[in-house]
Amino acid sequence: MKDTVFTGVATAIVTPLTKDGIDYEQFGRLIEWQIAEGVNAIVAVGTTGEGSTLSDAEHKEAIKFCVDKVAGRVPVIAGTGSNDTAYAIELTKFSCEVGADAMLLVTPYYNKATQKGLVASFKAIADASTKPCILYNVPSRTGCNLLPSTVLELCEHPNIVGIKEASGNISQVAELCALVGDKIAVYSGNDDQIVPLLSLGAQGVISVLSNIMPRATVKMCDDFFAGDVASSRKLQLELLPLINALFCEVNPIPVKAAVAAMGYCENYLRLPLTPMEKKNEEKLLSLMKAEGLI
Repeated sequence: MKDTVFTGVATAIVTPLTKDGIDYEQFGRLIEWQIAEGVNAIVAVGTTGEGSTLSDAEHKEAIKFCVDKVAGRVPVIAGTGSNDTAYAIELTKFSCEVGADAMLLVTPYYNKATQKGLVASFKAIADASTKPCILYNVPSRTGCNLLPSTVLELCEHPNIVGIKEASGNISQVAELCALVGDKIAVYSGNDDQIVPLLSLGAQGVISVLSNIMPRATVKMCDDFFAGDVASSRKLQLELLPLINALFCEVNPIPVKAAVAAMGYCENYLRLPLTPMEKKNEEKLLSLMKAEGLI
């Protein structure tokens, strides 16, 4: 297998926002807490980080800030994917220059692509990168499914070292792991499927849950890797109600509310995202109180 960027938990970190822009003081606090809690990597300005509604300047500033704040303590994976390959290349080159350790490349959304187009696009971005690239398959958001056979073809590129698999289709993930599990790292992109994917050979998770429960998410992976599958499975099942609450509305609406309740940001999202429905927020906060988070 190619060298992996990380093993365990990478937090797909929220971007604290106010009406005036990115709140870097709170962003820094959140990053420091995540590292102190033991996460293995941080994904900056991905879907959870609201990269799609940040300006070009904000997107780049947030990546640079995260790299500088982390200062090499854990890998920083920059969200540089786009439905515009040229823009993805621009973001990727910038992120390499400012010291990001790897790139997270989502499949093109809205305009979508054929499998041939996905291969051409990802290879073009990986060609432009001086750092490792992790593919990101999330068809429920993009309308575009990256097939296991296509990933196998992309594995030939030396800079493509992993994939975040968030299709939710266990059969597809099993096929993926059978084809590429000895070639690149597979990461769960769904918090409700961490242990199932680890059982298929995944190297960890790129997590939303770890924004609010980093230590528990790390323990879930660590226990599994240490051979204590029963403990890992127990944690997965115990946290399922909270995980479901974090995804009862489109991500990152619930997790932004959760992180705000913990005092690490305002509950502020940019349109078209809006704050959580009251009844959903009440359920989420009740579950968080039961876990001692607030």
